[in-house]
Amino acid sequence: MEIPEKLYFKIGEVAALLELKTHVLRYWETEFPVLKPVKSRSNQRLYRRENVETALLIKDLLYRQGFTIAGARQQLKVDAQTRLPLGDPASPAALLKDIKSDLVRIRQRLTDDQI
Repeated sequence: MEIPEKLYFKIGEVAALLELKTHVLRYWETEFPVLKPVKSRSNQRLYRRENVETALLIKDLLYRQGFTIAGARQQLKVDAQTRLPLGDPASPAALLKDIKSDLVRIRQRLTDDQI
């Protein structure tokens, strides 16, 4: 699944992307501390791209891999602990690899749109 290039997503947009009901996302916010969208002045949930990616990971853990809520919460903690800190020497290489893959994807999208 490809996540659109936007700064913020409303809860309905995230629910549509993940093919879930909005109440499921609101419930996950209570169960997974890592999933915390910002709220606008009108108290509307605004998900950042990282929140959408986290919700996608939670959905995969629960629905495809069969984790329980507690098990998925624990797995997210393990995943967070195994990520490299920003100051790690290996981190710039990983960052460059991510940037390269993003640029390749953008170039492909641009060439597809020109046809």
